[in-house]
This record gives sequence, C-alpha cells and structure tokens, in this order.
Amino acid sequence: MAVLAEAPAVRESRRMADERSENQPDVGSSTPASTQGSSGGRAQTLAWQGIANSIVRGLLRVPLLSRGVGKRLITLYVVGRKSGKRYAVPVAYTRHEGTLLIGTPFGWGRNLRTGVPVEVRFKGRRRVADVVVVTDEDAVVNDYAVMARDNRNFATFNKIGIDPNGDPDPTDLRLAWAAGARSFRLTLREGRLTLREGR
Repeated sequence: MAVLAEAPAVRESRRMADERSENQPDVGSSTPASTQGSSGGRAQTLAWQGIANSIVRGLLRVPLLSRGVGKRLITLYVVGRKSGKRYAVPVAYTRHEGTLLIGTPFGWGRNLRTGVPVEVRFKGRRRVADVVVVTDEDAVVNDYAVMARDNRNFATFNKIGIDPNGDPDPTDLRLAWAAGARSFRLTLREGRLTLREGR
C-alpha cells in the first residue's frame, strides 16, 4: 500500500532523473545517473571500483578463467553517444527468457539503445548482441526482481532487500527505478562475429 501511495512522487523522481541524465557524461562515471551532482542515490560503487573492473576485464579475457568468472559477468564494449569513446564495462547478468538480462542506474547505460547492437565478451569470446532498452517502471521493476532473485550480490549492490522467501522488497525495486535504474535485454548473435565483421 505504501508503494501505491508514493507512486506519483516516485514517478516524479524518475522523470527528474531522466532529465538530469541528458546532461551526464557518456560513460565512466561511478555515480548513478540520477544522483550525479546531488547527495544520495541507491547503487554505489566502491572506492577501488576502477581497479576491480580492470582485474575482472582481464579475467574475462582468459578462456579457462572466463568460464568460472563468466558464469555471472560479461564485458560490454560501450561507445559514448557524444564522445565516441569506447569503454569496456564488466557487468553482472542473469539468463532470462532467452536473453542476458542486465541492469544499471549508471551513466554508461544511457549509451545503449534499442536496435543498436553492442559487442560483448561472453565466456571468453567476443560476440555481438542485439539490445532492447527497458525504461518503463513496471518492466524495470519486474526485470530487477528477476535479477535480484537470481543474484544476491546484484540485490545488495542495488540496495534491494530480500525477504525470507527469497523475494525482493517491492518498495526497494521501485526506489531503484526512481533512482534511474534501467534494464537491458541482450540477445547474443550466433558465431564470433564482431560489429566490424558484420558490416
């Protein structure tokens, strides 16, 4: 009931988050897009996140190691929509309904667009994936619930509580959306094709 009563305020918070994200840097920021320049926010990176990301990217490139590490992580090769710079972003995924489901409130997610393929490193192999960007409140909440049930680290990182039955807290899910969370459904193309080879 509390979520329903707060719905207009949550939607207004999300609208403001989306407006602020239009002026955000392409990628590389460790602050959620909705909270850059303000205090607060839900998901937060660690002080040593850049070092951790470099190590994870390296592990995901090693064929044997990537099978273990890659059970939960892929690397996305994101191109900045304004700068054109390329970034390698390691991110957790959940297999769901034939797709790799990922979610983030961070600025790099604004560079992914529906219908524009992205290169990924999946289980040690460079692949191309088709992207569907999800921003609708109910759809993002549903996708985040799927990811939080599947991956408790994802839930913890995004400050989503889990009840004794393993279900995510509905209020936390809506607050994640209000703070700028988006979800992305990636469908891997067959073969080891890269975007340059596919053109």
